[in-house]
Amino acid sequence: MKSIGLIELPNITDAIQALDVMMKTAEVKFLTWEKKLGGRLVTIIVQGEVSAVTEAVEAAKRNAVGNIVASAVIANPHEETMKLVAVSARKYAFLQEK
Repeated sequence: MKSIGLIELPNITDAIQALDVMMKTAEVKFLTWEKKLGGRLVTIIVQGEVSAVTEAVEAAKRNAVGNIVASAVIANPHEETMKLVAVSARKYAFLQEK
């Protein structure tokens, strides 16, 4: 079953480091990121099997350099939720090349 995992951190540097932890920990795919407040609040979104996404999110929470502001794992997200994620991903052309 596909799921998405979200983590939110207070800056871009911490978010990139946390994404690195997530990608090295489990078989997840980076979907997109959202930057708010001039990059002072960053949300990373990954996708994969529920167990892999949970493992990745938990690893980021344990090992990320920065403070995780919020996190969530959504198993079998609704199609409308995935439409929101797709809108975000379209802003970043490099994500479409995968």
